[in-house]
Amino acid sequence: MKISLFHFKHLYFDVLANFLIILGIVFVIGWIGPLLLDEAWFIIKDLRHQTFQLIPSKEVPATFTGSVAKAGGSPFKDLLYGNVVGIIPVNTDFSLVIEKLGVNVPIVDNVSITNNQQYVTALQQGVAHASISPYPSDTPGNVYLFAHASLDFWRLGKYARVFNLLHKLELKDKIHVFYDNRIYVYEVVNKETMPGWNTYPIERPVIEPTLTLQTCDPPGTTLNRFVVTAKLVNIKSLN
Repeated sequence: MKISLFHFKHLYFDVLANFLIILGIVFVIGWIGPLLLDEAWFIIKDLRHQTFQLIPSKEVPATFTGSVAKAGGSPFKDLLYGNVVGIIPVNTDFSLVIEKLGVNVPIVDNVSITNNQQYVTALQQGVAHASISPYPSDTPGNVYLFAHASLDFWRLGKYARVFNLLHKLELKDKIHVFYDNRIYVYEVVNKETMPGWNTYPIERPVIEPTLTLQTCDPPGTTLNRFVVTAKLVNIKSLN
């Protein structure tokens, strides 16, 4: 059976078109898939009424009846646990725990916000602490932490998605920063989106101990900054 040149070309373009469509679908899924997974995890967690509870020390209290999440593990694995999941901080030297989001990551200190190579390297190791901002204390100052909300985790590493769900934080939600064997407990007081070129969040004057969390918005772009502001409400000693 002979195939005419016309039919061959028609078949060729049909196959090529279908291939490009499939390739496009795979690309879109690969691009936004991580964000969709994070959103799905959060929805399922809420539907199951699952909450995360901070366990400050490495020794789990005898009174704790829940399961303990493994730092750096899959968040979907946590869904297999009970309604209460414990979080033991990755370290007590400098780390960030956000119970509502299941975030438990190290903080890399003294990172330049203008040196691209330095902060890209730092963000592959955790959340970055801006070098021009102070460290947590009970004196007025703006502790500035920034991290990825990104989609290309294959390039940026396992912390590329750490702030993907930062927008889920609401007023009065708690944020815990471990520093120098103390727990600094902050409470969310504001969240906002502003242009990517706007440096006000890190330069603004403050009159009380303040924590600022910043990431990119939409995830994977530099169009805007999504900024969460929190005030210090408590300091706990681990000694």
